[in-house]
Amino acid sequence: MSAEARTDGSRDLRETFRQWRAHRPFWGGLLLTLAGAEILLTEKASLKVVLHIGMQGLAGYLLPTVMLLCGLLILFNPAQRLFYSLLGILLSLGTWVTSNLGGFFIGLLLGAVGSCLTFGWLPDQKPRRRLLRRGHA
Repeated sequence: MSAEARTDGSRDLRETFRQWRAHRPFWGGLLLTLAGAEILLTEKASLKVVLHIGMQGLAGYLLPTVMLLCGLLILFNPAQRLFYSLLGILLSLGTWVTSNLGGFFIGLLLGAVGSCLTFGWLPDQKPRRRLLRRGHA
């Protein structure tokens, strides 16, 4: 296979990914997914500060798992993004109590930012152009 054929194939793949990414709240879903994964990893940390509340810390594993699922659903089913983002922010705030202060603040912040980005995303909107002249508002 020639180098030219490989670059054309990778360009097509990149363009396809850009088109797919442009039609969904990609960064919000990705951040929410990363937040759920980070909080799940802190639950498995071998630290003495790990909290376990309830039945062996079931809520500590359940909330970040549903956060991870919401992030993936935002990426692959953007039509329901408002519900998933609201659920994501509530779960992120719930991890403050159940999952080591929200994965030591990192997962909590990633989940909150990802949920807010998803909630504020508008589909099929043309990019805004800033008016740099002072006379126009």
